[in-house]
Amino acid sequence: MCGRYVMAKTTADLVAEAEAEADANLELRRSWNVAPTSDVPVVLERFVGGSARAGAGRHTVRQVHTARWGLVPGWAKDASAGARAFNARSETVLEKPTFRDAVAARRCAVPVQGYYEWKTGPGRAKRPFYVSRADGALTFFAGLYEWWRDPAKAPGDPGSWLLSTTILTAAAPDPADTRGAGQPPVLAELGELHDRMPVPLAPESMADWLNPSAPDPAALVRRVVDEAYRAASCWTLAEVGPAVGSVRNDGPQLLAAAGPETVAEPALF
Repeated sequence: MCGRYVMAKTTADLVAEAEAEADANLELRRSWNVAPTSDVPVVLERFVGGSARAGAGRHTVRQVHTARWGLVPGWAKDASAGARAFNARSETVLEKPTFRDAVAARRCAVPVQGYYEWKTGPGRAKRPFYVSRADGALTFFAGLYEWWRDPAKAPGDPGSWLLSTTILTAAAPDPADTRGAGQPPVLAELGELHDRMPVPLAPESMADWLNPSAPDPAALVRRVVDEAYRAASCWTLAEVGPAVGSVRNDGPQLLAAAGPETVAEPALF
């Protein structure tokens, strides 16, 4: 799963690494402890120009927008529906009412520098680990997005529309299988850390995942999940201190090496 992550790069660095342009209203807040219901950057592609009917002159443009982490489907009565929809299981995303419309045409990428996961230790204490690319580059998680209109606000109100997002997850690698196959050791470490993991997009698949007119969403989901372990093979794990367990704590000091303390897995809301 993914319930906390780090995104502290500047807007310019993010836009450059995503090979995108910034939405006119883009506002990013650097954070070393991003939690669900926060506003987060997402990378998506949308059609611009030309005729929607004929398709003539239409083309896609890749943009970075700000979205609330926790997907709110268009049919939801209020925005609180997204509070528990910050992750979407790849095995059921095509059938679940909350996600099935978004996976058909509103796929995005959620850029992160790394994410936190809690490993159960002796006495049910949990130790937080930071998972990130060894080279320091961004990871782009496979995500979905939705637009939701607040029925309590006038249609012309600039705040009447909410953009929200969720992160796709898959089963983590089986430690015994990966070791037996001689795969990168980090994959076994991920399997020992948690039974789920967020799905990283392989660079060669990102354009297809973002394409809003891709003809076979089910095949796309299978593809990015099949590539997830290879994309994660460049990750590294580092144990961090217990301060990350509280959303009140933020800053680069959260990535400091862990001391002897342990901490219970945090409440996400």
